[in-house]
Amino acid sequence: MRISQYYLSAAIFIMLSLIPYDSYAKDVKLAEYFARNAETISVDIVNDDWNRILETYIQESDGINLFGYSKVTTDDRASLDRYIEYLASLDIFSLTPAQQFSLWTNLYNSLTIAVILDEYPVKSIRNISSSLLQRGPWKKKLVMVDGIELSLDDIEHEILRPIFGDNRVHYAVNCASIGCPNLQQTAFVHGTLDEMLDKAAREYINHPRGVKVNQDRLILSSIFKWYADDFGQGQQGVIDHLLLYANDELAAALTGFSRISSYAYDWDLNEYQ
Repeated sequence: MRISQYYLSAAIFIMLSLIPYDSYAKDVKLAEYFARNAETISVDIVNDDWNRILETYIQESDGINLFGYSKVTTDDRASLDRYIEYLASLDIFSLTPAQQFSLWTNLYNSLTIAVILDEYPVKSIRNISSSLLQRGPWKKKLVMVDGIELSLDDIEHEILRPIFGDNRVHYAVNCASIGCPNLQQTAFVHGTLDEMLDKAAREYINHPRGVKVNQDRLILSSIFKWYADDFGQGQQGVIDHLLLYANDELAAALTGFSRISSYAYDWDLNEYQ
């Protein structure tokens, strides 16, 4: 038995040793690998297909941007697939940090739309599984960038969050749910990135699905619980973050709160018929 285990261990070691180090390192250290960037702009990213899809299929309703999944034509689905392939084919290291942030965000959001369309009709993105043991599609490898297969979780949690350290990423990526921050009606681009991220933050924080003050209760989106450390130190840190983007009415309502009463999130699909 011990001999069998030895040979098995030896075989596994030999197999691992045959994997090029760079390939192995890319797979386990995505943030470190993708952190390289260009200092100046040398490549223009073309988002025409994505902008047209967003303009065509997004409708705003009571402060929430809804998507017409049932209305997407065969031609537009093909355009979406081409756009995803195009983004994935770009030399990510030839882009500036702002271009990279925009690319990763647009890639995440367009992949999410594609995932829903693949399974449509579906009531919630959580009804789509990555595997028998994984609820939701976030861990499934969906796209290859620079020879590395990536999932939605890889893009958000292993690349965007650790590389850029900007908590506004939570207002930029969209999970195809009512409770999520809006899918923006135009692609993210480097020239207006800060303005778009601030706009997305204001839209969400000043909407009841993001922040709700009900008499003496402060009810926040579960995003502020799941990623509390990204927004500040403790509950007061989260509240201080909210105040950065709150309008006058909400800012006045937040005055005096030092704790969060509860959290909520609506996983229903963000669609209109």
